[in-house]
Amino acid sequence: MEKMETFIHTLVSPLVSRPEDISIQMEETDEFYDYHLSVHPEDVGRVIGKKGRIAKAMRTILYSIQIDAPKRVRLTIDD
Repeated sequence: MEKMETFIHTLVSPLVSRPEDISIQMEETDEFYDYHLSVHPEDVGRVIGKKGRIAKAMRTILYSIQIDAPKRVRLTIDD
């Protein structure tokens, strides 16, 4: 699942002004691989986008990735 964290970091890095503050934690549950994304407070709006469009697009990409497990991937943006 380290590849997924790297992929999320690659998606988010160009959007933020402080890429060094990107933090991604993975939590495994019975049904999901939950990824919690934290960025600098000034960058939260950039990651979410107008009306949540950027966040929705990132989630669509992540949800469509096939993984070798019956679990699904879920992304949460922490502010």
